[in-house]
Amino acid sequence: MHSHHPSTTAATAAEASAWAEVLVRHGLLHAAVPVPTGQWLVQRTPTAPVRVLDGPAAVVELAARIQLHTRNRKARIR
Repeated sequence: MHSHHPSTTAATAAEASAWAEVLVRHGLLHAAVPVPTGQWLVQRTPTAPVRVLDGPAAVVELAARIQLHTRNRKARIR
């Protein structure tokens, strides 16, 4: 298992956008939309409340948490 180390560089808007697209495309999020303030609006399911993330780094961190959760679930199923 890899240890989680904070990134030494800040996540870019492009990186956050790429991760958001992957999460939505694979059905892990219903929506992820950047807003002009630099924040992101994310929604897990169509009926879930909308969450406000503080910026690209928060989107990348969310992607990492989802990936870890998904990986751990798959390991338990085996």
